[in-house]
Amino acid sequence: MIAFWVLAPIMVVAALGLLFVRKAVHAALLLAVVMISLAILYAVLEAPFLFAVQIIVYTGAILMLFLFVLMLVGVDASDSLVETIKGQRAMAWFVGLLFVVTMVVALTQLTFTSSAGLDEANAGGNVQALADLLFSRYVFIFEATSALLITAAVGAMVLAHRERLTPKQTQADLAAQRLKAYAETGAHLGPLPPPGVYARHNAVDTPALLPDGSPAPASVSRVLAARGTMQSAGLTDIEAIKAQLGVDDDRDDDRDDRDDRDNKGESDD
Repeated sequence: MIAFWVLAPIMVVAALGLLFVRKAVHAALLLAVVMISLAILYAVLEAPFLFAVQIIVYTGAILMLFLFVLMLVGVDASDSLVETIKGQRAMAWFVGLLFVVTMVVALTQLTFTSSAGLDEANAGGNVQALADLLFSRYVFIFEATSALLITAAVGAMVLAHRERLTPKQTQADLAAQRLKAYAETGAHLGPLPPPGVYARHNAVDTPALLPDGSPAPASVSRVLAARGTMQSAGLTDIEAIKAQLGVDDDRDDDRDDRDDRDNKGESDD
């Protein structure tokens, strides 16, 4: 009983915070407070299976999935105040009042009727008794709850869907834009080189080297360039590469002489 009077105010305050906080991440954290408090109440009521499910499945998996999606995708889509389904506000008020009446009736029965006790409720094992109740006496409610969860998932995707303000660009449109930019401003038509191409190492903050040995700043992310963390990709150190490959200068001189003779013969022809 002490645990109930300690956890109940915390759960109520956290549940109210879900309605009034402005940031979705804060709302998810408050939901975690509600779920953990509910799990503790399950443990106090000698329901170890529900306690484990509440911690592992809801708090540890589903809630973390919510936080992951919120931090990865974001919720910067504008809220629409247009009533897309006719009569949905009146239906929402009706369902809300029906829920309040149901809760009042349930609390009244719990207050003025005597409980069977935990020993009788957990007869034969807590998990076995819970499974027997779910799939026999409360099977219709169990299936309705499953359908409600699926509906909630679909509704969340609909609410998080962003309105497209411009037509979707195809590959043909992007190619036409690049050709137009090349014709007007001479912008590079081909794909940009990835970081580290022809450089001494392939770090993401090292620009690629062009065929003439000069660095290509466009190959490094603009974020790294703005932060000033882009490394300097100087000209290739020919002597260091020769030493690593074990190439001697005499072989290079012979190759240069042979190239000069070939070029001279072509000029004479």
